[in-house]
Amino acid sequence: MTIKHARYEIFACSVLFCLSFTIGAWADDVNKLVEICTVCHGKDGASTEETIPNIGGYSAAYIAGTLKLYKKNERPCQVMCQTVKDLSDADIKQVAKYFSNRKFVRASQKFDPVLAMKGKEIHERSCEMCHSEGGSISANDAGILAGQKMAYLEEQFKVIREGKRPVPKMMKPKLEKLDKDGIDALINYYGSFK
Repeated sequence: MTIKHARYEIFACSVLFCLSFTIGAWADDVNKLVEICTVCHGKDGASTEETIPNIGGYSAAYIAGTLKLYKKNERPCQVMCQTVKDLSDADIKQVAKYFSNRKFVRASQKFDPVLAMKGKEIHERSCEMCHSEGGSISANDAGILAGQKMAYLEEQFKVIREGKRPVPKMMKPKLEKLDKDGIDALINYYGSFK
């Protein structure tokens, strides 16, 4: 992580920590709930930071499930666990619905075309069933991978492989078969979507 990103995360943590104290008062207004999210995730869930995922367009079930994992501290987090700790189930449902009704914005990023072709083969063989249309659809309540930020994907693959993030039963054996080169290829494939 660069110093620039570390400073941004510290700033974001400070802002979100302060905002989280007032979240209960805002619960009746989804726009106020979402305002907290946009500090990091950007307008309509399209962040400009390379390590913060774009979340607009994800399925409501996926977003809600992820927020609940953060709330229970079952998914690694630096900011999110503190941000969502006071959200009710109704708040989570509102936030999830709001972002699911937004368009997923693909990140414009550099990728290795040779690795992307290898990643496409791996994806079609191992990932397409849940992450359909090349990872473009949030089917089976799986996250959108096509066009997601490569730095974020790299971080998530790392925490998954370290056993720090829960994964679906179907996904675990497939990931265990992948080496670092296979993961890099997948990341470049998902990064190739514009």
